[in-house]
Amino acid sequence: MTHKDFWHNSKVGVIGGGNWGSVLANLVSLNCREVRVWIRNEESVRSINATRLSSDYAEGLQFRDNVQAFSSVERVFEGGLNFVIWALPSKITREKARSLAPFFRGDELIVHGTKGIEHGSLKRISQVLKEELPCRRIGVISGPNLANEIIRGDPAATVVASNFSEVCDVGQLLFASDHFRIYRDTDVIGVEWAGALKNILAIASGALDAMNLGWNARAMLMTRGLAEMVRFGTAMGGKESTFLGLAGVGDLLATCSSNLSRNYRVGNRLALGETLEAILGDLESTAEGVLTAKTVWEFASQYHIRMPITEGVYRLLKGGVSAPELMKELMTRPIAPASSEV
Repeated sequence: MTHKDFWHNSKVGVIGGGNWGSVLANLVSLNCREVRVWIRNEESVRSINATRLSSDYAEGLQFRDNVQAFSSVERVFEGGLNFVIWALPSKITREKARSLAPFFRGDELIVHGTKGIEHGSLKRISQVLKEELPCRRIGVISGPNLANEIIRGDPAATVVASNFSEVCDVGQLLFASDHFRIYRDTDVIGVEWAGALKNILAIASGALDAMNLGWNARAMLMTRGLAEMVRFGTAMGGKESTFLGLAGVGDLLATCSSNLSRNYRVGNRLALGETLEAILGDLESTAEGVLTAKTVWEFASQYHIRMPITEGVYRLLKGGVSAPELMKELMTRPIAPASSEV
């Protein structure tokens, strides 16, 4: 049996059947024998298996016949899995990984699609998974991937990054389709931080659009925001080139320009005067940028990394400043020396 034949006959588990988890499950179902999706809600499980539709999150997505949902973790891991997609929010990743660890053999390949970090510790999701699971071959999938557009079949591309070449090999094989192109990278740090940091800027972009400030302002936000991403991401060990590629500026352009982004919608509604509590209650899914902004700003402040937009988003989320006030503050900041204006 060839390498390709082996993976086309493989069993894939997806931990988390939210919007992105559902999309990833359906993508890999084209290229493997069986996909098992773990979803906590039994009613959702029954609905998916009966109708083949994801009514709770991924509207318009029709699951292929080789995708089955389970509320029982034991059923998901029954007989063993070859490849696991981790698609849970960052805030519950450690707890859930710790509880699921006994079900893993240790030789599974894992790719996570969580664009966030562990609140407080500043640890990336691959670090958390490595600490809690017996598996070592772990990677990340990240890029400009608005789920609703992928469901429609619109062309898109993403990055699979890992320090293990086999994770990238299998990621390219399993996720690829005629409308979804997969690139590979070894800069796991840069790809993970790019995915997390751009969510902060998506909140800022949503607020900016609510004020109807135009394309010049959007271009200013994206380029100055990208500078912040590079400053912070390289300080954390990522490569500058990663932030200038698909997982960095590519994802930034998509999430800062579309109300399909949950983080964009948070910023937009905050600027229109709604409370953060009410907004998060309506989302029905996680806006990772809300927690990321606080953790990143606290670290950047402590270590003197200049991130004025991130600071502004943090204050906006706290309710300490309105969007118009914040915009005025940012526009009237002292001009930095040319050497520090990267």
